[in-house]
Amino acid sequence: MEYTGAKALVESLKKEGVKVIFGYPGGTTIPLYDVLYDDKDIKHILTRHEQGAAHAADGYARASGKVGVCCATSGPGATNLITGIATAHMDSIPLVAITGQVGTALLGRDSFQEADVTGITAPITKHNYLIKTAEEIPQVVKEAFYIASTGRPGPVVIDICKDAQMKKAEYKHPEKFEHPGYKPTYSGHPKQINAAAKLISNAKKPVLYVGGGVIISGANKEVFELAEKCNIPVTTTLMGKGAFPETNNLSLGMLGMHGTAYANFTVTDCDLLIAVGARFDDRVTGHIERFAPDAKIIHIDIDPAEIGKNVRVDIPIVGDVKNVLKSLIEKVKPKAKNEAWLAQVAEWKKKYPLSYKKTKIIKPQYVVEMLDELTKGKAIIATEVGQNQMWAAQFFKYTKPRTFISSGGLGTMGYGLPAAIGAQIAKPEAVVIDIAGDGSIQMNIQELTTAVNNKLPIIIAVLNNSFLGMVRQWQEVLLNKRYSATNLCNNPDFVKVAEAFGAIGLRAKKPEDVKKVIQQALKSKDRPVLIDFVCEKEENVFPFVPAGQAINEMLID
Repeated sequence: MEYTGAKALVESLKKEGVKVIFGYPGGTTIPLYDVLYDDKDIKHILTRHEQGAAHAADGYARASGKVGVCCATSGPGATNLITGIATAHMDSIPLVAITGQVGTALLGRDSFQEADVTGITAPITKHNYLIKTAEEIPQVVKEAFYIASTGRPGPVVIDICKDAQMKKAEYKHPEKFEHPGYKPTYSGHPKQINAAAKLISNAKKPVLYVGGGVIISGANKEVFELAEKCNIPVTTTLMGKGAFPETNNLSLGMLGMHGTAYANFTVTDCDLLIAVGARFDDRVTGHIERFAPDAKIIHIDIDPAEIGKNVRVDIPIVGDVKNVLKSLIEKVKPKAKNEAWLAQVAEWKKKYPLSYKKTKIIKPQYVVEMLDELTKGKAIIATEVGQNQMWAAQFFKYTKPRTFISSGGLGTMGYGLPAAIGAQIAKPEAVVIDIAGDGSIQMNIQELTTAVNNKLPIIIAVLNNSFLGMVRQWQEVLLNKRYSATNLCNNPDFVKVAEAFGAIGLRAKKPEDVKKVIQQALKSKDRPVLIDFVCEKEENVFPFVPAGQAINEMLID
């Protein structure tokens, strides 16, 4: 059967199970969009900016566990995807970005809206393709989805020349893809697993350090089983939130720069650190030479390049963390209650709880606590980046994977709203909340139209402190309150902005307003609601590990 390249592309996407594409059309993707016009199986979500499309596809992938798909035209359309692609790359999110390209005869001639997309995206993708003929499309799509979703996931770019979309070719979808140079390791080495089991069995002060790889692998049950079997406290990275229930007594919450004090003390004092699907990011380790200084380290990760990259490792295990943990649980011996160690951890928890001082002005921490209470901890939380992100990580208790959606590695402002859109489309029955700052929400606020047009009842909780909060905090603590370019002295009226886009706008000015407006927002079933919480202007995120310090050298309050 002969199809045009555009038709072959759509059919190939359907073979890969694609139900939703987030995108914005342009001159070089007209053939693709013409096919989508008649297609009944793929829903196209028209965002209001290509960056919004990339972040929405990313949020869809994080919430669903499926590959997210976004689309843009050539030149500026494609380059507007770059921030979203880089965000997905840093956090190992499976994404396929499809971009139109000028015709093959115009390549390399600085043609109108031409950009070297494969060259630009090479450092921020697992792989990328430039398609010049219609015949290539089915095979490339098969490869792209396989590469994006297997091993350590990540984004793949397919750049398709316009004439390749228009010409016809025989269509045959490949059933499988095999490449001798791409063979991820899924099973850990038995000798290393045995050695790790012995080390865990003999440890006096063990701690599990859990990252986003556990959520990607679906290994949260195995982490729970290992922790319970051996009475091991569990701390997570920002990307690992939800991998272990934070309501459990063994939970330490998040560690690192803005982690809990008790997590940081526990990691610093442990004699065995079991790192599972984590990469020892600088925001976690602080001063690297003083991170877990007396601990033996077991590092389990599917990506061999991560093991030993930042810290010395005593027992490296390369493999899918779910498979490795299953084998490890079988080998490890049940431990006694670790009474002395757990008592010390409990003492740190009692002495250094997450806290804040309540006043007559709304505290952002209180807003997050109320969101947790009123949704009974069952919402999907997306965040922007900055103080809002850290308070969302600290004061909402996550009990399930894929319920915390945030830009970790790249720290992308403007991520939360479009990511929440993707998450809501992936999980239409869920309560989805974007916890935002008044600075970051303005970066992609145009996506309110996308939420309105698709009748998505997302709640956008704007923690409005009239500052670029996290940078301001650093300027206060480190630069004696020299607030250079961080005072947002002329913010828009967010309630009126929401209403102008067709959303519901609410405002809370006093602590007693907070619960009422959240309850009101939760009643919306077919429209987004933006709540402007007028917060304490100079509230800071604590604990706080200053740059260059060890994680146990925190400013606690």
